[in-house]
Amino acid sequence: GFEEALDGLPEAFQVRLREGGATGAAAGAAPGDGSGAAEAVTAALDVLRRDADAAGALVRLVAAQPTVSSQLIDNLNASIHIRALLTDVFVLGELRGRAVAFLARHGRGHRILPSELNFRANIYAFKTLGVEWLISLSAVGSLRRRYEPTHIVVPDQFIDRTRHRPDTFFGNGLAAHVAFADPICPRLSEVCADQSAAAGAVVHRGGVYVCMEGPQFSTRAESFMYRDWGADVIGMTNLQEAKLAREAEICYATLALITDYDCWHEEEEDVTVEAVLAVLRQNARTAQAAVARIVESLPAERRPGACPCVNALEHALITDPAMVPASVRRDLAPIVGRLLGDDDR
Repeated sequence: GFEEALDGLPEAFQVRLREGGATGAAAGAAPGDGSGAAEAVTAALDVLRRDADAAGALVRLVAAQPTVSSQLIDNLNASIHIRALLTDVFVLGELRGRAVAFLARHGRGHRILPSELNFRANIYAFKTLGVEWLISLSAVGSLRRRYEPTHIVVPDQFIDRTRHRPDTFFGNGLAAHVAFADPICPRLSEVCADQSAAAGAVVHRGGVYVCMEGPQFSTRAESFMYRDWGADVIGMTNLQEAKLAREAEICYATLALITDYDCWHEEEEDVTVEAVLAVLRQNARTAQAAVARIVESLPAERRPGACPCVNALEHALITDPAMVPASVRRDLAPIVGRLLGDDDR
């Protein structure tokens, strides 16, 4: 299985994996016994961080051949292996005639806490796969009486209440500041709202999403404070995705699926996981229908100037290109290569 998986990767990546000792398992050592594993993991992670082409090839392999790629990863003795960089494997396919990539952000079986998500790896992988439109489906609590469980809100603003999460691709010798006054793609959010309504959902256009750290739900004092701030819904995941998508020049919008009233509503039960899951099950068919209609309705191409996302980095890079470290150029080639003259790398 390991050699079969290697055949799907660029030659340079294969060599670096083999040099790292990863073929120990394929040569007869039992997976997980540690034979060359540390060196193999180090080599594989180095490739993912430094070599955009190899990273993209591995993402495509993991997406297209989950069984084979699992064998590859298992042979890397993978409790901290490549897949740990991403939430889970990507699912690639077609929906209504359009190529799509799907990622369960918390992992299949919902294994990963919001604070544990590697937002940068996930958005970087979407960029490497050529994704231009990113639709987030997220369970949220309502902070407004009129936003009822099973309704969908398509927010247009965020308030950040997180504190433990990396949320930029930049630093380490490359400074950049993207405009983020309007954090949601207006073009994509309009399509999301229109097509969700057409699918039968009760849709609220616009609103403020407060992104909290979690994993605990809000205190009652916090819930009332967020209402006083003008927030409309509360969740734990979307802000970092939106920031990184903007830096990656990917159009981003959220379908916020309301499951509860947090804990401010005096006439409703306080939020519980049981209640959230029960409403999500009710929402599942509507959300699936909405996503299919959204994908089908997206323009075939994005036009520069049609939204703030397409050329978000055009005037955002501050560092003199001649002074950007070579390692950073390699790391961020899929994101800033065209601006640094590195498209041919």
